[in-house]
Amino acid sequence: MTTCITGTGLYIPPYSISNEELVESFNQYVENYNAQHADEIAAETVTALEPSSAAFIEKVSGIKSRYVMEKDGILDPEIMAPVIPYRNLGEELSIMAEMGAAALRDALADAGLEANDLDGIILACSNFQRTYPAVAIEIQNEIGMIGGFAYDMNVACSAATFGLSQAHGSIVSGLAKRIAVVNVEITSAHLNWRNRDSHFIFGDVATASIVEDLDTPKGYEILNSKLFTQFSTNIKNEYGFMDRSEFLAAQTEMYPDIKEPVTDKLFLQNGRKVFREVCPKVSEIITEHLTENELQASDVKMMWLHQANANMLDLILRTVIGKEADKAIVPSVIAEFANTSSASPMIVFHRYKDELASGDLGVICSFGAGYSIGSVLVRKV
Repeated sequence: MTTCITGTGLYIPPYSISNEELVESFNQYVENYNAQHADEIAAETVTALEPSSAAFIEKVSGIKSRYVMEKDGILDPEIMAPVIPYRNLGEELSIMAEMGAAALRDALADAGLEANDLDGIILACSNFQRTYPAVAIEIQNEIGMIGGFAYDMNVACSAATFGLSQAHGSIVSGLAKRIAVVNVEITSAHLNWRNRDSHFIFGDVATASIVEDLDTPKGYEILNSKLFTQFSTNIKNEYGFMDRSEFLAAQTEMYPDIKEPVTDKLFLQNGRKVFREVCPKVSEIITEHLTENELQASDVKMMWLHQANANMLDLILRTVIGKEADKAIVPSVIAEFANTSSASPMIVFHRYKDELASGDLGVICSFGAGYSIGSVLVRKV
C-alpha cells in the first residue's frame, strides 16, 4: 500500500490588517510613549522608541498584510493585542477548535471523505490555548468523528512536517489507515505588537491535511521524512502555567535581586542570528534528505517552505537548487498571510499542489524554534 496526502483544507480568518494600518497604530503608540516619557528621554534614562514604516516591513520580510481573528484591539494604541472573549469550555466551542474544524471539514471534502472515515487527528501547532483536554479531541468531537484517537503536539513552526511524519509513521506501523493533521495558529495572541522588530511578523490561520493508506494511490505519495532538532533560545515564547509560581517566587526574600517578575514572555526572536544559523541548516537537511533517497536537487519541481521571511525563502532556494534557480520552485504566500508558523508550508502546498504533473517530486519543509527542521519528500501521483 501507499501513504498519500489526499486532501487539504484552509481556514482564513475574517479580518486582514495591511502594513499601513499596522504602522499607523504602532507609530501612534510610539508617539504616545515618547510624550509620556519625555523627561526621562531628555535625561537619557529612557530610550526613545522609533517609528516604523510599511516600506521597512516589506523590505525586511516581504510581508504586506496578515489575517487575524480580531482586529480592533490590535490596532488600538492603548491595547495592541487581540481582544478575544473567553468561551466556557464544554458549553461553547473553543476558538482553536472552531478554526481547526473548519479547515478539517474543507480537507475532508477535498479528499472525498466523511469524519468517521478518519482513525486519528493530530493537532500540530506552535501555540495552544490550553494544556488539556486536548484541542484535537475537541475537534474530533465537533466534526462528529466516533472512535479513533486525537492528540496535540508542539514542535513550534515545524509542527506541520513533524505531524505529517507522525501520521505517515502511524499508518506504516498499522496504528491507523487515515489520519488528519491539523495546524491552527492564533499567532496574533502570542505576538508583542509593541516590539518594532517583530510586531509585523505573524498572522492567524488554520490548515488541515488528510493522510491515507491506499491500494490505488492518489494525490501526493509521501516517500519519507527527515527530522532535526537542536536547542536554541534565539526564538522563544515562555508564556505558560508556571508564570503564577514564578511571580510569587519573585515576591519573596528567596530572590532579593529580582525586583519584579519577568513580564515579557511573549514571542521573542534574535532575527539576525536565526537567519545566519537556520538557513544553512535547512539547506543542508534538504540536500542530505535528497541524497539519502538517491535524488538530485534538479529532480525537485517545487519546495513548499515555511513562510518565515521572503529573504530566507530566496536564500534556501539558491543554496539547494542553485543560484540561477527559477523562483517558481519556491512559491510564496507571505505577502498576503505573513508568517503563520506551523501552518505556513501547508498554505503554500494547498494553494500550489495542483500545479505539478504526475511523477513530479516536491519537498514540504518547515523550520523554526527549537531549532527544529522537518523535510517531507512527496511525489505527485
